[in-house]
Amino acid sequence: MSGNEPGPRPSDEELAAMGRDDLVKLGGQLDGVEIVDYPDPWPVKGTKAEKRAERAVALWFLVAALAGLAFVVALIWWPWRYEPRTDESAHFWYSLYTPVLGITLGVSVLAIAFGALLYAKKFIPNEVAIQQRSDNMGEGSAEVDRKTIVAHLADAGDRATIGRRSMIKRTAGLGVGALGLGVVALPVASFIKDPHDNADNKDGLVHTGWQKQHPGEIVYLRRHTGDANEVSLVRPEEIDAGGMETVFPFRESERGDHEALLHAVRRSDNPVMLIRLRPGDAAEVVKRKGQEDFNYGDFYAFTKICSHVGCPTSLYEQQTNRILCPCHQSQFDALQYAKPVFGPATRALAQLPITVHTDGYLIARHDFIEPIGPGYWERKS
Repeated sequence: MSGNEPGPRPSDEELAAMGRDDLVKLGGQLDGVEIVDYPDPWPVKGTKAEKRAERAVALWFLVAALAGLAFVVALIWWPWRYEPRTDESAHFWYSLYTPVLGITLGVSVLAIAFGALLYAKKFIPNEVAIQQRSDNMGEGSAEVDRKTIVAHLADAGDRATIGRRSMIKRTAGLGVGALGLGVVALPVASFIKDPHDNADNKDGLVHTGWQKQHPGEIVYLRRHTGDANEVSLVRPEEIDAGGMETVFPFRESERGDHEALLHAVRRSDNPVMLIRLRPGDAAEVVKRKGQEDFNYGDFYAFTKICSHVGCPTSLYEQQTNRILCPCHQSQFDALQYAKPVFGPATRALAQLPITVHTDGYLIARHDFIEPIGPGYWERKS
């Protein structure tokens, strides 16, 4: 390739006496490297073009720093507690929490990358070299090789002029530092902040639309007929043995309120499967500890929200008493407190405690005693 043959290696005394330029030259000779071209990106120092390029690189690093600091500020002080849609203003700002975190962190990472790329393009020499490669017969690097490679790296740093560009170094350090602060703050905040820690928040993940809004309130089981304004309550005798019906919560205070009635059937965590087991099957039921009185006779009510990823468990097999989720084929045994028996789901479907009111209609005794649907970080069950 180059025709250069490695010369004799210097002694330790000669090696210690060599300067960096001598080591760079020696390293090239030992590695069989011929530098064909090593142009200086800025042969005339201090030009306006060079200053503009330096400011452009520094600007990207400054943007990275500002975005990183904005990420930390948003992580700590942006409204992060869950706010229901009933308060439009508060919910709007809460809904921006995750997008703001993603945008600020993404801008910080991208700005550092753009700054590094621009610096490499504008200030690092485009060296053209030819090298004859060798694996040194499988032996490790000798002391002379280690010293010469360090010299080469230091020389490359000097030729890239990073040492005399304090603006770029300061902004790069600021950008990386701000990003690093955000990277550290994010997992720490995850252990401290819980958007759903307010147990009284009826719209949080801990509760559903079946929660009583005030003491003594009656929450009926209502079937959806397709007409949001029609209120069709459920009596036990209306469901045959082995039958299933999807029901939603209803309060007398909502009667005639179109928006409230429509919201009740559209809220994602409200649908419940009301199942009436056949008498022979009901005798074989295994009840979950602490939920022995959640059923009413042969009637059992389970959430339709699958505990795997939240799909609707819309299918019920009367012969096998299996509740099926069509998304990923999880199956739950209705005779064993809706325990998963097949598929990826690992948690039983939450059971709604039900009974019959004095007027003969089925009602919910209270809300689910555990969060429904898939698991999440703050969930205890």
